[in-house]
Amino acid sequence: MKNNIIKSCLIAFTILMVSGCNDEFLERYPLDRITNETFWNTEHDLRGSNNSISDLARNDDNVPILMAHHNGFDSHWASVWFQDEFADNMAPRHARHTVFQQVRAGKHTVPAAPQQFGYKGWNFVRACNVGLANYDKANIAQNIKDRYIAEARLFRGWFYAEKVSKFGDVPWVEKELNTESEELFAARMPREQAMEKVLEDLNFASTKLPDSWGDGGAPGRLNRWAALLVKSRVCLFEGTWRKYHGGTDPNKWLQAAADAAKELMDKGPYRLYTTGDPQNDYNAYHRVLNLAGNPEVMYWRKYQLGVFTNHVQSYFEYAGGATKSLVEDYLCSDGLPISLSPLYKGDGKIEDVFENRDPRLRQTVLHPADAAKYKYHLGDGRTYPRILGMAGGYISETGYHIIKHYNADDMIGKAFDTAEAPGIILRFGEALLNYAEAQAELGKITQGDLDASINKLRDRVKMPHLMLDKVPVDPRYTGDGVSPIIVEIRRERRIELFMEGFRYGDLRRWKQGKKLTIPTMGMQWDDAAKARYPGVVAKTSVDPVSKKTYIDVYQGTDFANPVFDESKHYLWPIPLNSLAENPAIKQNPGWQ
Repeated sequence: MKNNIIKSCLIAFTILMVSGCNDEFLERYPLDRITNETFWNTEHDLRGSNNSISDLARNDDNVPILMAHHNGFDSHWASVWFQDEFADNMAPRHARHTVFQQVRAGKHTVPAAPQQFGYKGWNFVRACNVGLANYDKANIAQNIKDRYIAEARLFRGWFYAEKVSKFGDVPWVEKELNTESEELFAARMPREQAMEKVLEDLNFASTKLPDSWGDGGAPGRLNRWAALLVKSRVCLFEGTWRKYHGGTDPNKWLQAAADAAKELMDKGPYRLYTTGDPQNDYNAYHRVLNLAGNPEVMYWRKYQLGVFTNHVQSYFEYAGGATKSLVEDYLCSDGLPISLSPLYKGDGKIEDVFENRDPRLRQTVLHPADAAKYKYHLGDGRTYPRILGMAGGYISETGYHIIKHYNADDMIGKAFDTAEAPGIILRFGEALLNYAEAQAELGKITQGDLDASINKLRDRVKMPHLMLDKVPVDPRYTGDGVSPIIVEIRRERRIELFMEGFRYGDLRRWKQGKKLTIPTMGMQWDDAAKARYPGVVAKTSVDPVSKKTYIDVYQGTDFANPVFDESKHYLWPIPLNSLAENPAIKQNPGWQ
């Protein structure tokens, strides 16, 4: 047993170090050490190699594909929960979240070195390629080899898809390199060519991975169903990117997204979590510590006191709160948007906001009457909401405190960096949204498609079905240039996947950067609000449509007037030191 542990611990060293050695060095490598020539023999060896790759993938900073919660004091910026701060869903003002504010406002600049979520993690590709170059050496059945090959290719394809989504063209490498490899100084591969490589990896993974690795509901290995969900996500991104930004054969990618999602929906063992309680089910499983056995959760990250912890719960205050834009997107209980429904009570006071609305709103944003229910903040007895300027308790810049994911019991009596909140990385609900959107973008969505996807999500919260012959036309979105059915599917995606890291990427692939030029607003601010929330000195602006006054979160800051440069902001800049190391990769347009 001890020898096996030692052997496994050396695998990561082998992957990272051996791959960078030239042939001459390998010839002099001691024969009593683990090398490529001596290591790859058994299934245990292949499993150990992939364990090392998986471990690298859990570094959310370098490899943001299995994004959960980065450990320690980096949790506030390397957690999937806070990725919506890049977009128009959340409004942080805390200095720890400056990187989000900069991107949200279009004020980010070319970095000197790779930053969080950025142009780095290439050692991960090396690790994948080392394994893929050596798996066939093992003296085991080909179908067993294929499992590990498929897992490594899923990791590689997913990583590259993430890089393409941010940077466009990428330096594609699919072999083990040494210090003399010409690929180290090669130009970036064009986006469309690179994505064909990605698709090859994902196709292999989604056919060769096992349906199950025998780990039950534990946060174990990525299986074939996970590969199908990743494939549907990646292909949907690429298909819509090509459709709205220009590119070859977007329908090929949209069809691949629809097919992958449909196979998972029809043949996979997963289903939406529900107990029949529409007032709690949506948020219930986001607030527990153990997700084993949850039928909707396909892959998750477990944290445990004394082993691996986080403190993301502590950063809810820093998250700033949900935005007016998000809150207004929730439908009324009759299935109509607030612009059309006679049931909408307005936003004169916060309690009115929740009246006759989609139950997911009250399971996402704190209703004042639910402060004790959610122990917000730690059951301190203060009234909520609490707004910037009020003394004590948790403060929200917008007035809309977020309760999705919030679990006070994971904080009470605990020090920083001792929380155990799990990270949901893949869940079945996304597949339903991916399928509906792909079918709609292909122009062939049916009522049956809606009933099998969007309407299942609505059933969980007892909302009216989306009917193809009665799609509402929300006047607020008539300028988006898409059909009303696509508007409603996008709305459903925004609501269902709030605070799960999708919104910024969605706006970019839809070519809707203009939505990021709208200032970030909070709750209505009138004389009644001033009397209700003493001590607040709110910065406000008048809504040009309603003529009402609202909290203007960033007024008076560097981010008060957000911009979105259509010529450059859909892609991120390449860091200066990466350009210096290899001038052939060149900077993205507009960032020179």
